[in-house]
Amino acid sequence: MAANVFPFRDARSAPDPVLEAGPVAHGLLPVPLVLDNGSFQVRAGWACPGQDPGPEPRLQFRAVCARGRGGARGGSGPQVGNALGSLEPLRWMLRSPFDRNVPVNLELQELLLDYSFQHLGVSSQGCVDHPIVLTEAVCNPLYSRQMMSELLFECYGIPKVAYGIDSLFSFYHNKPKNSMCSGLIISSGYQCTHVLPILEGRLDAKNCKRINLGGSQAAGYLQRLLQLKYPGHLAAITLSRMEEILHEHSYIAEDYVEELHKWRCPDYYENNVHKMQLPFSSKLLGSTLTSEEKQERRQQQLRRLQELNARRREEKLQLDQERLDRLLYVQELLEDGQMDQFHKALIELNMDSPEELQSYIQKLSSAVEQAKQKILQAEVNLEVDVVDSKPEVTEGLGRGSPS
Repeated sequence: MAANVFPFRDARSAPDPVLEAGPVAHGLLPVPLVLDNGSFQVRAGWACPGQDPGPEPRLQFRAVCARGRGGARGGSGPQVGNALGSLEPLRWMLRSPFDRNVPVNLELQELLLDYSFQHLGVSSQGCVDHPIVLTEAVCNPLYSRQMMSELLFECYGIPKVAYGIDSLFSFYHNKPKNSMCSGLIISSGYQCTHVLPILEGRLDAKNCKRINLGGSQAAGYLQRLLQLKYPGHLAAITLSRMEEILHEHSYIAEDYVEELHKWRCPDYYENNVHKMQLPFSSKLLGSTLTSEEKQERRQQQLRRLQELNARRREEKLQLDQERLDRLLYVQELLEDGQMDQFHKALIELNMDSPEELQSYIQKLSSAVEQAKQKILQAEVNLEVDVVDSKPEVTEGLGRGSPS
C-alpha cells in the first residue's frame, strides 16, 4: 500500500479489567480520586498513582451507555463505555448523561461513576471513602452542580469533593512555576468550545466565550460532506470513521490562509495528502456471476415463489374445507328434521334461509374443487421443472463410432 494511503483501523474497544488500587490507596489518609467527566470520554485515576504513574490515566472509556434488550425483564443489564465494543451497530441505542457538556441525566451519570469506581478497584464497603476531584463545564449551572453533589454525597457517601475546569487544570500544570502569567485558553471539547482569558494567573470569567461547535459537530459535518461526495459508499462512511479521521489524520491550521496556499501546490499536496481506504471485497457479486449462475438463481427464486404460493393455497383450501364441512353439517340438520338446532346454526352463520345456505354451499364447493385442481396442477408443473433442470446425460462416442 502506498505511503500516503491509510486503511481505517475500525478499532474495537476491549472491556476494561478491574484494576487493583494498590498500597497507595490504602494508607492512613485516603487518596483522592480524579475524574475527568467529559462528554466524549471519562478519564479516571488516583491523585497519587505510585512511583511510575505513566502518561495516561489508569481508566479511559467513552461516556455512553446502552441498555441490553430485555434488561427490564431480567436480561442483560446496561453496558458502559468500553464494554460496548464497536459503537456503530449500537449507535441508535447509545445514551449520554450530557446535554452539550452539562450532565443532566443523573441516572446515566450514576452508571458512569459505578463503572469508574468498580474498575479502579475501590474496595470500601457501602461507600467511596475517598475525596473526589471532578471536572465540570465552564460556568456550570448551579442546578447541575447541586444534583451532582447530591449524587456523590447521598449515593456514594464521599467525604469531600472539589470541582474544577479541565483546561484550567492543564494551564496551571503547564505554566512556569511561581509565575502569575497571563494567557488565552482555547478549550475545544466534544460538544462546544470555550475561550478562556487568563489575567495574571486568574480566570477572567466575565469575558469567557462559549461556541457551540466541537468535535461532535466537526465529525457530523465531515460525514455529511463525504456522503454527498461519495453517495455510493453511504453506509461505509460512518461517524466512528469520521472521528478516526479527525483524531489521527487532521490538524489545526495556525494560519488558515497560508495553509490554503500550501495545499494549492501539487507537489505539497502529493507529499502531504492522506488518502483513506475503505474496506472492500475483491469479489464483487455482480461481476463474478456467469449467465448460467444467474439463470440458476432466477430458477431458485421462482421455485421459492411457487412453493410460497402453494403453501398459501393449501392454507386457504384447508380453511374453506373446514367451513364447507360446517355448512354440510348444518344442511344435515335440516334433512334430519332437527329444526331448532338448524335455525340456531343459521343465526350463528349469519344466514336467513335454507336457500341462502344451499347457494353458499354450492359456491364454496366449487371454490374448493378449483383450489384442489390448482394445487394438483402446480405440483405437476413443479415436477416437470425439476426434471427439466436435471443435466442431460449424453452417450459418449467411443472409438470407431460413426460420427
